[in-house]
Amino acid sequence: MMPSRTRAFDDLHRRAAALVDGFYATLPPYPRLPQSLVETDFARGTKLNVDLFFEYLRRGTEPSEEDTRELVELAMDRLRDGAPLPEVLDRYRLGAAFIWERLRESATATEQDLLLDAALVLLKYVTLVTTRIATAATQRSHDPRWELLERRRGIAEALLTGHDPVEWANDPVITVADAFLVAVFRLCGTRGGPASALRHRVEATPGVFLRLDAGGWTALIPLQPGDDGAAALTGLTARLPAHQPDQAPPYWVGVGAALTRAEIPAMFAEARVLAELGRCLTRREILCRRTNLQFEYTVAVSDAARPGLAAVLAPLDTQPMLAATLEVFVDSGFNQLATARQLSVHRNTVTYRLSRVHELTGLDPHRPADAMTLSAARLARRLESADFAP
Repeated sequence: MMPSRTRAFDDLHRRAAALVDGFYATLPPYPRLPQSLVETDFARGTKLNVDLFFEYLRRGTEPSEEDTRELVELAMDRLRDGAPLPEVLDRYRLGAAFIWERLRESATATEQDLLLDAALVLLKYVTLVTTRIATAATQRSHDPRWELLERRRGIAEALLTGHDPVEWANDPVITVADAFLVAVFRLCGTRGGPASALRHRVEATPGVFLRLDAGGWTALIPLQPGDDGAAALTGLTARLPAHQPDQAPPYWVGVGAALTRAEIPAMFAEARVLAELGRCLTRREILCRRTNLQFEYTVAVSDAARPGLAAVLAPLDTQPMLAATLEVFVDSGFNQLATARQLSVHRNTVTYRLSRVHELTGLDPHRPADAMTLSAARLARRLESADFAP
């Protein structure tokens, strides 16, 4: 290859590598897997693809199986997580199209010609890699361990959606309990290794069934005879990594016991709400139980009422001092003296500000019914702003 052509490909390579972050922002890794669990691998795989393709382009020699081994393994990891094969393979088409279009848009006339010449090489490269991934997936589908993983995932899906997994009821290898602790994990800012380590701790629970989703995962932990969920919850708590009590945790767990298989879908829905409450409210406690979140849960499940409640506080949007005073007043248990102390103002100042809240919203913070409405409105606003999505 001529030096000028080599330099041009080197420049295109550098620019393509710089586009990886843009691709990631435009197209998150997988819609049905927790982003924080797979984003590190996704970024790694995208960079590997860019590097391998340009190496292919420069040398004219297609990557060996050893060259693409890591890419294939990353794809197998996503299949083990439950991503469908077409979805995994489609990432190569979408990624190639994204980077190619961005390079073409910024290319000089000379670079445009180079890109046109390289189009066939790109087609060959994408076909080569996707074929190797599909071949590996086909080979592993006959592996008994892979089959067992798929069956366990199928059982989890059946139980969570209210379908009794009758075809596995008498399976000598997989035992399906009659009662479970339902634990929904919601991740927040847990990247790569920490998220994987947390998942492996949960997966190590004997007899657990686990299903991943976009926000984290759901674990079905079997209950032993006579256990109302307390013992299983203690066991789960012991498996969770320690965190600093003065800091918000990077994940939350909504929990509840389903004492029959028929109760699992309803408890699953409840645990999702509880986990989302933990995330949206950035609670200090990892475990989120209905008994500790009765008021918050009621507001959260009031889908029709929540937007209207959130709008109650709209008149305070241009009055940050009044809004802050109301926040402290509610957090202090509607104690006016405590509010004054926390804000370092005179009690009469708090009285005046709360009277202004009354004037603007029509709700008197000193009246129990109105105070509860203001509390609910405040909570609804926090949920709406945090994209509450059980």
